[in-house]
This record gives sequence, structure tokens and C-alpha cells, in this order.
Amino acid sequence: MSKAFFQHKFFQKNGIGLIWSFLFFWYFSGVVQGLIYFSGTTGFAGLRSSIFLSFLWLIPILLFPRYTKLLAAIIGIILWAASLASLGYFMLYGQEFSQSVIFIMFESNTAEAGEYLTQYFSYTLVFVFIVYSIGAYLLWRKITPVYLPNHLTRWVVSILIFVSIFGYPYANRMIKKEEPFAVATEKVLGRMEPVTPWTLVVGYYQYKKQLDNMEALLTHNAALPPLKNLKDENADKPRTIVLVIGESTSRLHMSLYGYGRETNPMLKQLQKTDPGLVVFNDVVASRPYTIEMLQQALTFGDQHNPDAYLTTPSVMNLMKQAGYKTFWITNQQTMTKRNTMLTTFSQMADQQEYLNNNRSQNSEQHDEVVFEPFEKALKDPALKKFIIIHLLGTHMNYKYRYPDNFRKFRGADPIMPSDLDKKEIAFYNSYDNAVLYNDYVVATLIKTFKDTDPYGFLVYLSDHGEEVYGDKDHEVIGRNEAAPTKGMYTVPFMVWNSPAWQAGHPRDLKRLVDRPYSSAHLIHTLSDLAGLTYDEYIPARSLVSPQYENETRWIGNPKVKLQSFDALFGKQKETQAK
Repeated sequence: MSKAFFQHKFFQKNGIGLIWSFLFFWYFSGVVQGLIYFSGTTGFAGLRSSIFLSFLWLIPILLFPRYTKLLAAIIGIILWAASLASLGYFMLYGQEFSQSVIFIMFESNTAEAGEYLTQYFSYTLVFVFIVYSIGAYLLWRKITPVYLPNHLTRWVVSILIFVSIFGYPYANRMIKKEEPFAVATEKVLGRMEPVTPWTLVVGYYQYKKQLDNMEALLTHNAALPPLKNLKDENADKPRTIVLVIGESTSRLHMSLYGYGRETNPMLKQLQKTDPGLVVFNDVVASRPYTIEMLQQALTFGDQHNPDAYLTTPSVMNLMKQAGYKTFWITNQQTMTKRNTMLTTFSQMADQQEYLNNNRSQNSEQHDEVVFEPFEKALKDPALKKFIIIHLLGTHMNYKYRYPDNFRKFRGADPIMPSDLDKKEIAFYNSYDNAVLYNDYVVATLIKTFKDTDPYGFLVYLSDHGEEVYGDKDHEVIGRNEAAPTKGMYTVPFMVWNSPAWQAGHPRDLKRLVDRPYSSAHLIHTLSDLAGLTYDEYIPARSLVSPQYENETRWIGNPKVKLQSFDALFGKQKETQAK
């Protein structure tokens, strides 16, 4: 602002009061968003929204300056009460309050809620609340009325504030970007959600909306007929089967598959010392997006029948029908528009553990949180257990996927494209650091499972890959189905068999490691490994079956265009011998 503005008579008379009023209203969102941002938990978007949207509360005191203190007190009490949930949640978990938290709250019964409050009550938290409340009171005392020149000016300024906050975002979305009203509303609500009291209001609205979608899917799933003629060659023998689903991890950045940086020290060591670990070399994902990929991998859907996840049983239905107790442990976001299908899959399981309740995917969250619930599930007395662990893996933004002690790769390296700038080098390194940490997580899960001396096996694969400046066009990063690259589809795939399981199911899997395979057919491989047969099972689509057939590995959006992965990228041809 110019010097003339601060010398203007209006500012000299009302400016300090206006500043204190804004700071008071901003305080109830700004404190939490500031803590989140400066702790490195997430980016600047939430803090920016808290600044912008806090101007809304100036409108009442500009319209009715005689009642400034009273209006500020009423609004402040509402904002204070609403903000305590966000502040308390951050103090306990270091995460941002979101609709996912609301989902967990409503999923808990009264007894669980009481245990939660007892477990996490602390005098430190009470002290923080008291200091926070005193800060709000001291700011309120600083507030003084702001008198605009006349009644008309008050209304004009108030309308301008309102239009700037809500009108401009809608105009930008609907006119400039040509988005429909519903899409624009979703974007506006998403920007409002980090800010008190919209954290609760928008969070609850989004929760209810996604809950209704999820319940409709679950109702439809419950009505599906069971698989026909299901047989289990292991009968009722106690066993445990584990499926670990990674995220955004391309094998092109894994030293386990020949990458030049040592990103897999633990898995490589395990491969050398444990004959039970078998690493498959040529598995690809059919889609580069989590939801669309898992709609195929976890059901009988595929690229030619992409909607079959709605009309056929899932792997959870299969295992429950076979007598397994099913567990879903996830470090993915719980309740978002994109993740509703994931939560639906999880709700098909008998028991769930939701570990990531961040509002934004670009938030710091490490996969080691799955260790404790995994150990708990392994100790469950059920005779037959099927445990799914869904990792956050190496999902963008990569720097949030690993703790500081895994920041091994820092500077430029000959392995990188030579023309990357400083920012791109940092991004490249952060991905490799995330892969290094993922190595630790997956190896630890295998060792934890192994230490229980189980009768069973563990399968690990990533849902899809990620392009990180490995294409000829170095600007490519992330995933774009319309412009496919090899890195987006190449995924790690490995099986660990316990000694007891290998003894009971003698197979030489290591001679099969070069078979080309699409993870869209994962349910058939899991069935084969588990000894389950039924009418819908297709042995030719099992990676480990003697009846395996080398099918074309289709990638792309099946409702737009399908392409052959091997025709595009060439390493394996459809005609290659098994």
C-alpha cells in the first residue's frame, strides 16, 4: 500500500481498529493453519484461504459499527468453539481436521468415543486451549468501531467484500474456465474447508454427500450373488494372507529392478537371504490412477469390462465367502470425493483401520503408521485372516512421504537428465527418497509377518507407477493417461511365501518371474495362490498358473481409447513365449 493511504484521514481514524478486527477474526483459523504450514505438514493453500475468507466477518461490524464489540464477541465465540476441534486434532496428531475425521467420529460408538477422550486427555492440551483462548480475548479487547463515511458506503464496501470472496471464484471457474456450477461449487467449498467454521460445516456436508454415495454402493454390493461352486483346497487349515497395495511407485526407480541409485537396500538384502521372496519383473498397471486401477485389480473388472466392479463380487467378498476374517488397514485419505470408492472397498471388510485423516493429499503422512495395526491384525484369533494394507507410498507431493532420516539423495546425479533445473532436481531426489522409505516400509511388513511364523503368503504391488522426468520430454512428471509414458505403468510385484506355506504348496515361482502380466487380473492370481477355485476364476489370467496365457496388456481409458503397453514401449511383445 502507498504512503498516501496510511496518511489518509480515514485510515488514521479507523485503520488500527480495522487491523485489530481482522486479526481477531483471522486468529481462529490462522493459528491452526499457521501451525500446519510452518510445521511442514502441508502447503500454503490453507493459510492463504484463512487470510482471504476472514475478511467475511468484517461485514457485520462495518454495517453496524455501534455494535462492534458485541457482534465481534458473538462471532468470536462461535469461531472459537468451532476452532477447538481443529486445534486439538493438530496438537494430538499433527494433522489437519477434515471430513475424514468426521467419518471416523461417526463410525465410532459411544464407548469408543469415551475411551478416545480418556486416552488423549492431557493437561498440556488444556493449557494450550487456555493460552489460545486468552489470545483471542486479548485481541477482542483491541477491537474498536470502524466508521465508514455514510450508510451507502458501508453497504457498497460490504457487498464488494462478499463478491470478492464468493463472486470472483465462481466467475473465474464458470466463465474463464467454463466449468459447470456444480464443479465450481466443489472447488469453492474445497477452498473454504480449511477455514473456521467451514471446517465443520463443509466437512460435514462433504461427509454426508460421500457417505450417501458409499452406502448406495455397499447396498448394491450386498445384493450381489455369491461366487458359484467356490472350493478351497486348504479346507479349514489356519492361515493368513496379506495383500500390500503400494501407491505411485514405479519399478524404474527401484534398484531391486536395476535402477542406478540404491533405493532398495532392504528388499535387495531380503531377496538374497530369503528364498521365500520372489520378485516379478514385468508387471504393469492398466490405468495410472488409483481408483480406476483398483476397481479392476480388486474385482473381476478389466479394460474390456471396466464397470464390472459394480456387478461382480470383490476380493473382499470372495475371501469372506471362503471363510476368512477380512481386515483393511489404510494410510490413504479416508473420505474424499475421489476416495469414496476406496472407503467403499474398505467397508466391505470385517474390520477397518483408517490412519490418514488429512484434508489434503499434499500433507505429511508416513506409512510406518500401518505397522502397529498390522501387528494387531496378525494377533487376531481368527483361524483364517485376509489382511489388506493400503500404503500412501510415493504419492505426490513426494517430500511429504518420508521422514528426514531418509533424505539420502540431495544433489545432482549423472543418473538424472542433464538439463534439470534446481527445482526439478529437488523433485527428482524427493521421489527417490520416497522410494527408499517405501523399501523400508515394505521390507518391515514382510519381516513382521515372517516373525509370526505364519502359514500363508504376502503379495506386494503398487497400484500404478509415476513419471519423474524419465521420459524424453523431461518436463513430464506425475501421470497423464492421454500422454502415457512407461514410468506411469511399470509397477513392482512380489510374493513372499512362508516356509510352511511353500512346503504345503511347492511351486517354483522363480522360473515365472519374467512373465508379462497386467495387475488388472490380480484377483485371479490371488485366488490361485490361495488355492481358491470357482466358476468365475480364469486360470489363464493367473500370473502363477500352469495355464497362464500371455494376453495383450491394454492401457488407457477404456471408454476413450485402449493401447497395447508392449506395442507402445516394446520390451515384451504379445507373441513372446511364456
